[in-house]
Amino acid sequence: MQRWRGLDHLPGGWGRCVVTIGVFDGVHKGHQALIGRAVELAEQRGLPSVLMTFDPHPSEVVRPGSHPAQLTTLRRRAELVEELGIDHFVVVPFSLETSRMPADQFVHEVLVEKLHAAAVVVGENFTFGHKALGNVAMLRQLGQRFGFVTEGADLVSAEEVTYSSTYIRACIDAGDVKAAAEALGRPHRLEGIVVKGDGRGKDLGFPTANLSTPKFAAVPADGIYACWFTDAKGKTLKAAVSVGTNPTFSGRERRVEAFVLDVDEDYYGQRVALDFVDRLREMEKYDSVEALLEQMHRDVDRTRELLTES
Repeated sequence: MQRWRGLDHLPGGWGRCVVTIGVFDGVHKGHQALIGRAVELAEQRGLPSVLMTFDPHPSEVVRPGSHPAQLTTLRRRAELVEELGIDHFVVVPFSLETSRMPADQFVHEVLVEKLHAAAVVVGENFTFGHKALGNVAMLRQLGQRFGFVTEGADLVSAEEVTYSSTYIRACIDAGDVKAAAEALGRPHRLEGIVVKGDGRGKDLGFPTANLSTPKFAAVPADGIYACWFTDAKGKTLKAAVSVGTNPTFSGRERRVEAFVLDVDEDYYGQRVALDFVDRLREMEKYDSVEALLEQMHRDVDRTRELLTES
């Protein structure tokens, strides 16, 4: 899969293509169905498939301070859509100028003149252009004028829940990582660089890898979780993960700390990933260090049990 930023340097000899457009944060089951249809249509027509996304998030540009919690980094998004068969991953820098572009101008300049779209696949609730005045009906109408077809894909739902990035963020914010995983089609992943902590875990016999996460990362609610830990070499291990302020020691800084089972390794400086499988319990304050240690042993045992079953 080719990855490029901006639309001014398209590969030489660029012809027609099938385009799907959206932020695609999370690449959840709804996104997967949409992307799958774009890939299928591209194969049927013998054309390359293009996924167009935006950075930074449009909400942050239009309403500074409103950036939603990010389910996937751009790099992770690219990895996931490549697995789904997309040929070209295009990141369009989003600015105030972009947000003010009328819908018909966006179609003419971006989809027609630059990408030469033969078909456009979007969700049925897709909006675009200045003040989000463009919709699927307008896209179909403009497609008839400019020579491309438009498909508006149905939203994906299960048990009266429509899968969306907003719904998944709400699940993660509540600590319901199992519901988030059901909508994503895989566990929610949190990535970060391991940084130095205060060393208390090591002193207690539970040395932890402390993650420094991206600014807008969707961090689950405070609590203890069973996670898969993937190190910089791609090795995956079981981990009991604490998210919160460590109230037993009157902590104030919210941290993500992973105790990796059955290894003795310093992960300092490594970029690692945590896949959240289940929440074991809420964050609690204990009356003594001994009581906390007893609970930590139970957490580790439960983590081992859950991840062995998964």
